Amino acid sequence: MKLRYISLLLIPVFAFASSDAVAQHDYDIVARTINFLIFAGILYYLIAEPVKNAYKGRINSIAARLEAIQDKLRESKAKKDEAIKAVEQAKENAKELVKTAKREVELLVCKVEADTQNELAYLEKSHEEQKAFEERKIIRTVVSEVLDELFTSDTLKVDQNEFVNLVLKKVS
Repeated sequence: MKLRYISLLLIPVFAFASSDAVAQHDYDIVARTINFLIFAGILYYLIAEPVKNAYKGRINSIAARLEAIQDKLRESKAKKDEAIKAVEQAKENAKELVKTAKREVELLVCKVEADTQNELAYLEKSHEEQKAFEERKIIRTVVSEVLDELFTSDTLKVDQNEFVNLVLKKVS
């Protein structure tokens, strides 16, 4: 089939070659125009469809690439929106964490202050009890020493009846 088309293309060449070009300088514009139109028609008939297909294929490939790029762009925008939402959520969470941390710090400060006040009160009470105990201990020691001194010395002779009376007076 292609051989047929090629032979059709070569007919004008053979026709021009068969003319007596040396003897005649007759340039026939009509014949040349018809030959050119036949040549252009055959060329169009043979090449038009592949050129159209190639052009349509190129358009389709460009459209497909453009569509793929637009899909990627949409995906990127969606990911960007998701990332912005995630950042906003993280900011809100951070604010909540800061608020919670401040509340916890306040509660811990109050607890530490209360514990410290309780500890101070306990230490003061313990100190007062220890002080009172030491005072009673010193008084007992001094009284014991004075009594021992009095009983062992000969300067004061007190019999038991008088001593019992003195103690009873002090007790009552």
